[in-house]
Amino acid sequence: MQDHRNAESGAGTERTVARASETLAELLDRPLAAGLYLVATPIGNLSDISLRALSVLARAPLIAAEDTRHSKKLLSHFGIDTPLTPYHEHNAERERPKLLARIRSGYSVALISDAGTPLVSDPGYKLVREALDEGLTVTSIPGPSATLAALTSVGLPTDTFLFAGFLPPKSGARQTRLAALKDVPATLILFETAPRLAKALADMAEVLGPREAAIARELTKLHETVLRGTLDALAGDLAEQTLKGEVVVVIAPPRADETEIDHARILADLKAALETQSFRDAVRGVTEAHGVKRARVYELGLSLTREPE
Repeated sequence: MQDHRNAESGAGTERTVARASETLAELLDRPLAAGLYLVATPIGNLSDISLRALSVLARAPLIAAEDTRHSKKLLSHFGIDTPLTPYHEHNAERERPKLLARIRSGYSVALISDAGTPLVSDPGYKLVREALDEGLTVTSIPGPSATLAALTSVGLPTDTFLFAGFLPPKSGARQTRLAALKDVPATLILFETAPRLAKALADMAEVLGPREAAIARELTKLHETVLRGTLDALAGDLAEQTLKGEVVVVIAPPRADETEIDHARILADLKAALETQSFRDAVRGVTEAHGVKRARVYELGLSLTREPE
């Protein structure tokens, strides 16, 4: 019986391999129309690349890559010898007109980032915007994304989320940015470098409070890890650890009691503050104390007094 099951499994595997090979061969036989192709590439595990992505990378006359040395490893692994040209934040202004002219003249260009889906934390959006403004064809070849891989694997709400990219490297600017994100009613997704992670988590805990969070590292790779806990607990756990690479931090939305601060509480605190402080200082103090928008406190303050700020 076991031998029979093994034989069936082997036959099923052969059918899968044959069908995948046929599908890729069919794609490779089709001409690639002129245009810009945004091709998602693996974030770690090379097996995550799609058949369609392979076919575009193999057929395109040119691939624009964030780091050509890094991308050569991927192409070499799959036997693709399409020429590469660098396209990154330092040369984008110079190279963008060249790529657009190439597409305009009837060629196709594939755009890839170092890992994952192009345009997420890279300069590709300007190339896409100008291509669209010129009426050129832009096609997305979807696939791996560290943002979505982290979001879907950590057990936090997925119905509404905000990708906020990298936070500023210095603590003061980082806390200011976090304060602006504090009341967003969505799961937050952030990128962070491993050396800055512990200090960044400490700032997150200070500004956002003890929210549930998760840290995803080495996604799709051999040593993939997901650490879950509150921001303050995670900050403490990682304070003395030395990590490498980049990580994705996913933070739960604010609780209802963090955002639904009623006018009565703010007005009461404003009245008390105005007895001893100027209008400006009272507004600033109450805004910081409640973590709400300054404009809201300012308008409520005007309802109490007409004293100019």
